[in-house]
Amino acid sequence: MTSMECRAGCGACCIAPSISSAIPGMPNGKPAGVRCLQLSGDNLCLIYGHPSRPAVCNSLRADLEICGRSQAEALILLGALERATRRD
Repeated sequence: MTSMECRAGCGACCIAPSISSAIPGMPNGKPAGVRCLQLSGDNLCLIYGHPSRPAVCNSLRADLEICGRSQAEALILLGALERATRRD
């Protein structure tokens, strides 16, 4: 994996994956492809660094293989990862 800095204003990791743990305003988490309520209009996390931010969100790290070179590519890559790891 190739570590990188998070792309400010991307927000793909707050849209593409499902999150099963509670998020403020989303007590049942969120399904894949649904924008997190804690994602601002300019695609920044409103609870970044806050204790109510889910552990899974804190564990996400920007990586070229997952984030690609643009938000559009990140949405595709994260969506494919979501589908590949989905438990039906």
